[in-house]
Amino acid sequence: MKTVTVVSDTHGNISALEKLNGVFAECDYIIHLGDTSSDGQAVRRNFPDKTYILNGNCDLCKSGEDELVLDIENVKLFACHGDRYGVKYGYDRIAYKAAQEGCSVALFGHTHAPTEEIRGGVTLFNPGTLKRYAPHTYLYLVINGEKAVGKICPLKD
Repeated sequence: MKTVTVVSDTHGNISALEKLNGVFAECDYIIHLGDTSSDGQAVRRNFPDKTYILNGNCDLCKSGEDELVLDIENVKLFACHGDRYGVKYGYDRIAYKAAQEGCSVALFGHTHAPTEEIRGGVTLFNPGTLKRYAPHTYLYLVINGEKAVGKICPLKD
């Protein structure tokens, strides 16, 4: 069994990320889905071997990847910020891309809206945002064998 903590759209709110240090310490993987990818660098400094960073549409200084495919146990994950797949207008394109990559899970941000939905056999997750002045949420994903189960969690103050 492996655990993944996924955050997105932190937009410079490092203090929110710091509140997750306990969760980051105990999980196996950390994924920052962009906006602001440099915030992901702050996480990577503390957890260098398990942090993956994606670039978002607001990331002028790109410090991550545009897309990522990860194999964890027997589950293949597709991760991106989401803007390039028009996620504000629907999820078909991102679900199709994930399926093309052979992935059963797609992780994306951009909309700031926590999401869990199955589309075309792909489970889509958006962890929401940690941006200031917004309800703060993140995704905690448990992968066991071929099964991935996620929970959108509120950040405790």
